Amino acid sequence: MDLHIKDKVFIITGGAKGIGEAISRTIAEEGGVPVIVGRSLEAGRQLAQSLRKKGHSALAIHKELGNAESCREVVEEVMATSGRIDGLVNNAGANDGIGLENGDPEAYLRSLEHNLHHYYFMAHYALPALKEARGAILNISSKTAITGQGGTSAYAAAKGAQLAFTREWAVELLPYSIRVNAIVPAEVMTPLYRKWIETFDEPEKRLKETEKNIPLGNRMTQSKEIADMAVFLLSERAAHITGQHLFVDGGYVHLDRSLSVIAMR
Repeated sequence: MDLHIKDKVFIITGGAKGIGEAISRTIAEEGGVPVIVGRSLEAGRQLAQSLRKKGHSALAIHKELGNAESCREVVEEVMATSGRIDGLVNNAGANDGIGLENGDPEAYLRSLEHNLHHYYFMAHYALPALKEARGAILNISSKTAITGQGGTSAYAAAKGAQLAFTREWAVELLPYSIRVNAIVPAEVMTPLYRKWIETFDEPEKRLKETEKNIPLGNRMTQSKEIADMAVFLLSERAAHITGQHLFVDGGYVHLDRSLSVIAMR
């Protein structure tokens, strides 16, 4: 299936690792131009270089996205280099464990700076280019916004706000034919997830217990499976999809609980 994204330019924040890396690679493989943005200087450069060696186009921008000025500079650099922006993938962030009991107001606000504010800043500064291109915005959220997790108030708040942004922007940007959607992953084996699972006394046991609760195949979702949905949503093939929260999670959020109830009958 031709997704019609050849030579189109897509910004991916946090695009050098994990889900972001998978999205960057898939965009490149489909003929698009990924702009890999984030704090991981060497990882971003290496990914862009590896894609170019394969004959793809790619750009890496090293930037800490916590403040509005940095986000404005990213957009300006992309426009100066490429002259267009066809899509924005808001993805950068990390589950940093700032809870209600084991947290404080200052840490909570810092977490929002790292996980939420740049979603708005990037969309705001990219909007003129997106209007011209009739482009798309994709927000990567998390199942924590729906299910809760415990001990991660700031991250859950950020992810919930991202889902609210998705619906709000979808309404506001209708006159410009800019589509806005969100993907809601659950259990995806990324470097950050591996780092988190290693904090448990028996990480492999904890991992197997988690996989048992994923209904479809009893396995983790792969980053490439998130990426495939992401690139579809960015493409013209998803021309009539907007304001949606799409769960790519093997049924974890909606089926796990219902199946548990069925099993008890």
